[in-house]
Amino acid sequence: MARKSTELSETEKGLNNGKHNQTEPVLDAKNLTPQQIVRELDKYIIGQHEAKKSVAIALRNRYRRQQVQGPLKDEIMPNNIIMIGHTGVGKTEIARRLAKLSGAPFIKVEASKFTEVGYVGRDVESMIRDLTDLSVNMVRQEKSAEVQDKARQLAEERILDILLPPVKKPNSQLAKALDDDTDEQGDAKSELELNDKSREKMREHLRQGKLDERTIEIEVSSDPQAMMQILGPFGPVEDLGGMLQDIVGGLTKKRKKRRVTVAEAKSIFEQEEIQKLIDMDAVTKEAIARVEESGIVFIDEIDKIATADGTRGGPDVSREGVQRDLLPIVEGSTVATKYGMVKTDHILFIASGAFHVSKPSDLIPELQGRFPIRVELKSLTEDDFVKILVQPENALIKQYTALLKTEGVDLEFTDDGIREIAATAAQVNESVENIGARRLHTIMTSLLEDLMFEVPENHSGKKIVIDKTFVENRLSKIAKDRDLSRYIL
Repeated sequence: MARKSTELSETEKGLNNGKHNQTEPVLDAKNLTPQQIVRELDKYIIGQHEAKKSVAIALRNRYRRQQVQGPLKDEIMPNNIIMIGHTGVGKTEIARRLAKLSGAPFIKVEASKFTEVGYVGRDVESMIRDLTDLSVNMVRQEKSAEVQDKARQLAEERILDILLPPVKKPNSQLAKALDDDTDEQGDAKSELELNDKSREKMREHLRQGKLDERTIEIEVSSDPQAMMQILGPFGPVEDLGGMLQDIVGGLTKKRKKRRVTVAEAKSIFEQEEIQKLIDMDAVTKEAIARVEESGIVFIDEIDKIATADGTRGGPDVSREGVQRDLLPIVEGSTVATKYGMVKTDHILFIASGAFHVSKPSDLIPELQGRFPIRVELKSLTEDDFVKILVQPENALIKQYTALLKTEGVDLEFTDDGIREIAATAAQVNESVENIGARRLHTIMTSLLEDLMFEVPENHSGKKIVIDKTFVENRLSKIAKDRDLSRYIL
């Protein structure tokens, strides 16, 4: 036990891991080396080095392919991966963090969604259409950030035009007439100057927020209600509905008057100006390029569509049907989206599954061949749980400590308290069902439930220590009662 405590005191140093990141140089996400990628993943995921190594190589190979010159570039295929392991060991988190790290369009789909009894699931091409939608939104947000300052200035001018309409400058004929009457000419100039001064003063008040509560009348665009959804939720029909809705919306868009506060008008006008400043054709073109060159599709529960022991017939027919529908997408095909045609040749596909009943070899041979890299993720141990609780930058203990800090409560976890939480999670996973690191969420929720309920009335301004005794008193009865833990933990 003494040895474990020593190990824990070392891992507890992970609670302050985030501090050194403030001085680290900013990494270029586009050309991270495999070792840098693994180090970045280590900040959020404990263990599973082999899986991290495989995805790091796959991501780096995309960068390497883009540096290749000549026709050979198009012949280099991505290293698609199958990750095998229990739920909660980090499969999805590895893929999600990888996508966030690289800034690539990323989507997670459940393979079981594509098959139901009678094969009434969504068509597999929908994942590429959804991925393209996400990519367009990503690029649009980036472009919006680039023009936001300009849009804010234009929105400001529109609000000032409503609050203080500008004085019209004299036209050429009137200006010529004013040349003969110096008094009228002087009055016109002084009126313009006065208006400009008043406008600048009003602008200053607007920027300071002094006018935010004032109500004004503005004109806003009115989009027609989405009526195409009645066509149905199945396959391409819903995408057809979206395309027709966009077309009809563009033709029937109208303007209507609304009374809003100046603060609301700022936001509305800013969004309208952003839309005017952004070139959507360029956004769409770049978004499709990102999907084709760096998109990542994570197919979870792929074992649910594997045909165990090579049996055929019954519901397994639909499973094999889904595999055959997936095959051309993974091999490389062209999918029609409302933004244009998208090629899937160089999209990285990462599949995962527990494979308790079936095994990867139960997939049809053609699909197996399109996932050449296979990595098995290890089940999490008690020591892994200890590290997961304290080391990652988004560790659960850091999350709960930060949450209660907002209520004026200082939460402190001792070494033996952390070890007891980890031991309880490992014990329940062993006796009930192994759900990996997700068990820590249920343990922590049950452990701190009363405390979270009573704050801030009873504990504000206090320091609360979570030690082994606290954990045992709260969890020991639940953990030992197998039937109770089945429902609570």
